[in-house]
Amino acid sequence: MNRETLLMQMFGAMLARLGPSGWWPAGSPFEVAAGAVLTQNASWTNAGQALQRMRSADMLSESGVAAAAPDTLEELVRPAGFYRQKAATLRRLVQFLYEEADGDIRNLAGTSMDSLRARLLDIKGIGPETADSILLYALDMPSFVVDAYTRRICVRHGLLPEDVQYAEMREFFMDVLPADVSVYNEYHALLVRVAKEWCRKTHPRCDSCPLRQFLEYEVVC
Repeated sequence: MNRETLLMQMFGAMLARLGPSGWWPAGSPFEVAAGAVLTQNASWTNAGQALQRMRSADMLSESGVAAAAPDTLEELVRPAGFYRQKAATLRRLVQFLYEEADGDIRNLAGTSMDSLRARLLDIKGIGPETADSILLYALDMPSFVVDAYTRRICVRHGLLPEDVQYAEMREFFMDVLPADVSVYNEYHALLVRVAKEWCRKTHPRCDSCPLRQFLEYEVVC
């Protein structure tokens, strides 16, 4: 079985069992970008609390962040952890948006994806996963997002070596899958859901996993 067929069969098995994920739920593209920053090293629950606090303070927008006093923004995002660093990253992201997109992230939509990705990565506090999340979920650009959950599933299924780097994982999926935003969106979401529920770091539940048929040996952790 070639890699494309295998990945699409895995995709179909996850989708059939779990159904559409509906990612990324947000009221605006900027909310998605802010969520991508806030969820770094944090649970989505905590990041969501920080987003709600920003929303309640009418600061969940480019102009809202630009107008916020640094200590005010820090307090709003505190539930997401590393609040000083994340508030600073949000301010730098918004500064970039005012310099490059007239203060509206939607104006980046027609930009070259590779060029924009490189510029996002130049912003202190924005790493590859955050940049790819912004590109895919906020701007509907075909940039595949990978993470620790992706690594765990790929390694356990023998798709990639244990020491695989982020860039290699991303390239693996982008080389094999069609450059389809909807497929990239759903595939990443399904991998996260499967890893959290079945392909857990310890005590994985291989026997009932939607990807069980693609696993040669049951994982013991």
